[in-house]
Amino acid sequence: MPSERPEVVGFYHEPTGSVQYVVIDNASARCAIVDPVWDYDPASGRTSTRHADEILAFIERRELGVDWVLDTHPHADHFSAAGYLGRMTGAPRAIGAEVIAVQQLWQAIYNLGDALPADGRQWDRLFADGETFRIGHLTAHVMFSPGHTLASITYRVGDAAFVHDTLFQPDFGTARADFPGADARALYDTIQRILALPDETRLFTGHDYRPGGRAPAWESSVAAQRAHNPHLQVADAAEYVALRQARDTELPIPDRMLAALQINLRGGQRPPAEDNGSTYLKIPLDRF
Repeated sequence: MPSERPEVVGFYHEPTGSVQYVVIDNASARCAIVDPVWDYDPASGRTSTRHADEILAFIERRELGVDWVLDTHPHADHFSAAGYLGRMTGAPRAIGAEVIAVQQLWQAIYNLGDALPADGRQWDRLFADGETFRIGHLTAHVMFSPGHTLASITYRVGDAAFVHDTLFQPDFGTARADFPGADARALYDTIQRILALPDETRLFTGHDYRPGGRAPAWESSVAAQRAHNPHLQVADAAEYVALRQARDTELPIPDRMLAALQINLRGGQRPPAEDNGSTYLKIPLDRF
């Protein structure tokens, strides 16, 4: 049935290697936006909605209504444009319910106090594992997917699953698990849950880093991941955890992380302006 196979359109964000999605139910001309990017230049501190506006232009051309603006987790490598797109479309914004635990963790790291209310109020809906919601006539399912972060979730819509940073393309590997709140064993368990979906399930990842300089790609399948992902060719959880931990020691912190989390833990909103009208981000020294 057409309702079981949504149309999925990806928008590649070259500066961060991120992939943004529009998930479309063509029967109703309704859609959801997943993991949109708000442009940010770390050198100058300037922001832009150029790539988010490209999504809005696409939706206008296709004459689509927007039911949801969805984040899979609080991103560490780009600013979320969920706040902007929620305002522009009037659609509710949602994320996983465990984002509150992530807010509490980073509220302490940044020493933000009341400047970051840690109760999830920044979103219109906080999804728990197993919840469902609608995108037009499509039923979307929420899978709690911790490991990369405490709050990560996967959205499963028909034969498509949006697995954020848990799995990359089969020629690259899996997500890092060394940020505060991350856990390699939890990530292994999450991956096993995703791999238990039907072999033909289309998996859409949150990033592509183009190994070997190939063209950007963001769709794979459960069968392809199981057969070809180098990080999944392990005997058990212990071997995976050892592999993941060894790999993570070699990875630098994303250059946008300490700025991005202060935006993304607010649902894609700026911190409150100070008495001179300007907005500032805090950078903890010698913490990472």
